[in-house]
Amino acid sequence: MTTILIYKQKPLGYKCFMEKIARSYSNLDLHRKIGDIIEARSSNKEEIRSVAAGLVDWQRIRTVLDLGCGYGWFEKVLGGRLDLVCGIDYLGENREEFLRTAERIAKKAVFLQAHLPAAIDTPPESFDLVVSAYSLYFFPEMIGEVKRLLKSEGQFLTITHSESMLTEGEKYFDFSGLRKVIQRFSAENGEALLKEHFTVTAFVDYPNTLVFGRHDGGDLSQYIEFKKEFISVDVDPELVKEKMLAELQRLGELRFNKNDRIFVAKK
Repeated sequence: MTTILIYKQKPLGYKCFMEKIARSYSNLDLHRKIGDIIEARSSNKEEIRSVAAGLVDWQRIRTVLDLGCGYGWFEKVLGGRLDLVCGIDYLGENREEFLRTAERIAKKAVFLQAHLPAAIDTPPESFDLVVSAYSLYFFPEMIGEVKRLLKSEGQFLTITHSESMLTEGEKYFDFSGLRKVIQRFSAENGEALLKEHFTVTAFVDYPNTLVFGRHDGGDLSQYIEFKKEFISVDVDPELVKEKMLAELQRLGELRFNKNDRIFVAKK
């Protein structure tokens, strides 16, 4: 049986900054609602979780570790055939929902609250699959630990943003601070970072655009509100909201790049 312990590191200044951003995901109802808005406004109607799951050789997968698991967003699209699903997340609020989701697909479900990056006191080669969906830019220092935890034939699946997602917003505001956050592990630099630890890396691009029409101001307002901790790195979120809603009415439509990339890495 796999036993998992977390050795927490002492918080650093940057870590506290990232903690503030992570707190923005604590409202589960809002998180789900934003997910619905993204789905409704996306030009790409293919579900990215299904695309990512389709890249995994599930015949080999019995044990899964999800870093930055949230409320089990990725696990919700999986079928029930696993021995163990372990999720690690900073927010304890996600425990109940994650366990409810993981217990549907695995014989054993575990949730650990921890502030990553941190060493995980688990034997090497404990997991068939490690997942990090839209979270690795919070803790790219974990890539080496992921390699240690993966079995020899294991897979590391990660989904991340493209730096180009800021292109439209940067026509109006300086988002250089937010760009630095995304650049910690992005579509553009992810392969190079993975190759420092893994011998096999591959990726699939997920092209997408969020489209808001003149009558979608409510959705745009909520989307900006959800992203306010990210935005506040550089700009007052209320100023961004005011400007973008005015531009929506002036132009009749706003389109935001939301191209993502799915990486699969092996030892």
